[in-house]
Amino acid sequence: MTLLDKILQLLVAVAVFATVLGVVLLVAGRARGRRGGLVQSLAFVVPAILLLLVGLIYPALRTAYQSVFDANSANFVGLANYARIFSQPDLLLVLRNTFLWVVLTPVLATAIGLVYAVLVDRTRFEAVAKALIFLPMAISFVGASIIWKFVYEYRPNQQNIQQVGLVNQFLVWLGFQPVNLILQQPWNTLLLIVVMIWIEAGFAMTLLSAAIKAIPNDMIEAARLDGAGGFRLFFSITLPSIRPAVVVVVTAISIAVLKVFDIVRTMTGGQFGTSVVANEFYSQSFRLSDLGIGSSLAMILFLLVVPIVIYNVRQMRKVDAR
Repeated sequence: MTLLDKILQLLVAVAVFATVLGVVLLVAGRARGRRGGLVQSLAFVVPAILLLLVGLIYPALRTAYQSVFDANSANFVGLANYARIFSQPDLLLVLRNTFLWVVLTPVLATAIGLVYAVLVDRTRFEAVAKALIFLPMAISFVGASIIWKFVYEYRPNQQNIQQVGLVNQFLVWLGFQPVNLILQQPWNTLLLIVVMIWIEAGFAMTLLSAAIKAIPNDMIEAARLDGAGGFRLFFSITLPSIRPAVVVVVTAISIAVLKVFDIVRTMTGGQFGTSVVANEFYSQSFRLSDLGIGSSLAMILFLLVVPIVIYNVRQMRKVDAR
């Protein structure tokens, strides 16, 4: 497909979107009378339902269907693809890496954001300090990955070659040999997780800082009059008061981590034992043309996300009910 073809497709898509939007607004604007409210509601709801059917429900059903067929979607194989995922060492490594991402990233990002929010709360430099940690949120995952790829950059220590990577330069200054960090298993997976934590800590800090500021001042003052120190104030007043916000932050980051693709794809391409479910789904489906395994991985990812979403919705309902 040439560049001109892609541009034409883009223009057609924009024109179709503008046409549909114009029709919806026209129908909603001309609706009058007793049934006007119903017509206006349908004018906005029906396109949304169609988009959900075409863009979400049908692909999900199609993926579930392909997950029980072979690589070419020609022969029914039942649960063989799932059995293969949970038996092959390379795919088990993918699941293990995903587990590490889901366990470490939300906990550490939330903890860092919470501690930072507490430390800078009501200080003179609060605005500047919060802006500094929030800045990575303004960078795309690909951009952040390129930045950290330079941080981990490795050059052989020969002929007085200067290190480009910040980590290896520090190692050289300390008298150690530079190390190709991306090749060191399983540490390379942890180094990729650091990138996600660096991005998501700002998100956690923003939400938790807002929750901390919502704590009534009289509650804090009463605790201080009772002799509560910094740690006791944090664990007895601050943390219980912001628990709903902590739950929202952890679940939101968990969902983002389960879908992580950009960081792994940009920094390692899933090589050197760093692949995760989302990246492996892409590799199996589009590089190896194995739709069976790719669809099965997508379904596993879907099944992992659904419980977290349900839990998050329930927690939000509990907060609204208070």
